[in-house]
Amino acid sequence: MNFICDEASAGIRLDVFLSEQADLTRSAAQKLIESEAVTVCGKAASKNYKLRLGDEISLVLPEASPLEAEAEDIPLDILYEDADCIVVNKPQGLVVHPAPGHDGGTLVNALLHHAKGQLSAINGVIRPGIVHRIDKDTSGVLVVAKTNEAHLSLAEQIKEHSVTREYLCLAYGRFREDCFTVDKPLSRHPKDRKKIAVSPDGRNAVTHVTVLRQFSDCALLACRLETGRTHQIRVHLSSLGHPVVGDPVYGVKNDRLAKKFHLHGQLLHAAVLGFLHPKTGEPVTCSAPLPPHFQAVLDVLEQQA
Repeated sequence: MNFICDEASAGIRLDVFLSEQADLTRSAAQKLIESEAVTVCGKAASKNYKLRLGDEISLVLPEASPLEAEAEDIPLDILYEDADCIVVNKPQGLVVHPAPGHDGGTLVNALLHHAKGQLSAINGVIRPGIVHRIDKDTSGVLVVAKTNEAHLSLAEQIKEHSVTREYLCLAYGRFREDCFTVDKPLSRHPKDRKKIAVSPDGRNAVTHVTVLRQFSDCALLACRLETGRTHQIRVHLSSLGHPVVGDPVYGVKNDRLAKKFHLHGQLLHAAVLGFLHPKTGEPVTCSAPLPPHFQAVLDVLEQQA
């Protein structure tokens, strides 16, 4: 895969540029650079090399390597599958990939068992096949790459904002507008690195919101992502004074609905995912119904309305 450094990218470190352009983790980008799978103008470069206008960056896809994450026989709700990709409906509570504190029992462990190890190797041995993520306590549609070529195609579509990602959520408060857009840049919280915060110096983040049903003190929302930053919907809505019901990080302190329904996380569901097939170019759209715990809350609110 080849890139040309433009004016906007001039001065950026090579590892940062590669992580953004190919949707890699910074560590994965650095490993590719260290293994000389990346060249700048035909020559190997260090990870902290600062790009210059017109630099030609070339990425050679790695061969699949033995995976460190172990395959586990965990049930999957598969919405679509072929030789290039898998689309799954992730349940609430399932972690996407192994991390400190979650060595097993993740979506990756389940995928390794289901796909018999045939997943893209671009994001390393801990996150094989993972092109994008949704939070542990967010449910819904997620696409996984089986091949390196599919991974790069899907990552490019996400980077260009051409992937359709629509979420449903229940948020507190009454809304004055039926449709609105939240355009607020996001970055790591200055004091709590596990959190995200609105920041004028952050990365561009845009969420388009439609109010589907207004209840007495909360509403069912459809949120379409233009960008896909970490915790984007949760932070954007919280910044407006409309936190997502059940959100343990950005939500209200005395969450009456979370207590009433014994919720174990935010009522946020990735309902629709649409993309162009990485090989054929044909449109693929997958949807997942609301999970039972989410639907149960809506049913009660409808009865009370």
